[in-house]
Parts: sequence; structure tokens; C-alpha cells
Amino acid sequence: MISEKIVRELAEERIAELDKGLFIVDIKISSSNQINVLIDCAEGSVAINDCISVSRNIEHNLDREEQDFELSVSSPGLDQPLKMVPQYIKNIGREVKVKLNDENGKLEGLLKAADDNGIIVETTRKERIEGRKKKETIVEEHALQYADIKETKIVISFK
Repeated sequence: MISEKIVRELAEERIAELDKGLFIVDIKISSSNQINVLIDCAEGSVAINDCISVSRNIEHNLDREEQDFELSVSSPGLDQPLKMVPQYIKNIGREVKVKLNDENGKLEGLLKAADDNGIIVETTRKERIEGRKKKETIVEEHALQYADIKETKIVISFK
């Protein structure tokens, strides 16, 4: 089986050469040597040429005579959960859906801030306050540690 360490080193080598703010999100290698590398960009999006460049560096430095493999280098899609701190930082200002580690813990709101320690999600809801006819908008900020988060996904909106 091909080592994840070798694949990571080859990918990071090319990412450093490109110097575009790219970073590795995930590397998965199956028992049949199917290699999947996910890369993202701190600002903007990942270009196809960036994926091709990283892919070629990995492919040309692994020996198919020694072990056959299948290689895929791509960026995570919008439907993929956020995994790395730079992904959270990149998506500040977007609507997110957060599943917490506790049983029924869910939040949906605006990602207001992110750093190495955690994130802040702003939620809004309408609530009737006693003695008033109209519902009031209640805005709350929730500070979450990464250890408390099971999954965070971007809310895709077609408005």
C-alpha cells in the first residue's frame, strides 16, 4: 500500500511551489491504492490547473512498476463539510448548518468569526414577547469550540 506520508509530502511540495494559498484538506488511500487528495484555497477557489499540477507531481514521483494506483486530486464540493480552520475562515459571512456532538444539537446561522480556537455563529429567530403584539427578532451569538462540532456545512441558497 502507498504511504499517505509520501503522498502528503509530494502534494505539499507542489503546493509550496505554486504559492497560491492552497492547502490539503484530506488524503485518503484505499487498500486497492485508490488515492483521493482534497485541496482547497485560503482565498477564492481552486483552479483546475492547480489540481492537475498537484496530481502530476504525485503521479510522476510514484513508481507504477512497484505499485499500481489510481489518483484523484480535487477541491471539496459545496456539499462537503468544512474540516480545516482555513476553510472556516474563508467562509466567514456565509450561512452554515452546524451539527454538534451532543444528541440534538443543531445550529443554523451566519458564520461570524473563526480562528484556531473555534467559531462564532449568529442565529436569528422570531419570538413573541409578553405584552407585545408583534414578534421580536432575537439575535444570538454562539461561540463553539471545534471539539464540540460534529459537522459544519455551507447552506446552499439559490435566492
